[in-house]
Amino acid sequence: QVQLTESGGGLVEPGGSLRLSCVASPRHVNLGPMGWYRQAPGRQRELVATITTTRRTNYADDVDGRFTISRYNAGKTVDLQMNNLKPEDTAVYYCNARTYTGFEYWGQGTQVTVSS
Repeated sequence: QVQLTESGGGLVEPGGSLRLSCVASPRHVNLGPMGWYRQAPGRQRELVATITTTRRTNYADDVDGRFTISRYNAGKTVDLQMNNLKPEDTAVYYCNARTYTGFEYWGQGTQVTVSS
C-alpha cells in the first residue's frame, strides 16, 4: 500500500508563492508518473501538473509558466512551486501517484487559498 503525505498549503495573497510537497512511502515502492491535481468547490478535480520518472513534465494551460513541478529523493518526493498565485487557484490540491502495475494513489489533500 502506497501512502502519499502532502504539506505546504495555506493562505497567500494574490501574486504570492507557495510550495507544496508530497512524499511517497514506503521507500521501496516503484512508482511511475506522479502529479498534482486540484478541486475547487463545486468543480470537478482537474489536472495541475504531472512528471514522469524521466522528469518529463506536463502542465495545465492556466498554470503553465507560473507553476513548476519537480521530483527527487529517488523519485519519492514531488514538489509543486506555485508563483504569481491568483484567486482562481484556490482549491484543495491532491498528490497523485501511479504504479507500473496499474494502481493509482491519492494524498489526503492540502488547502490552498489565495485571497487578500
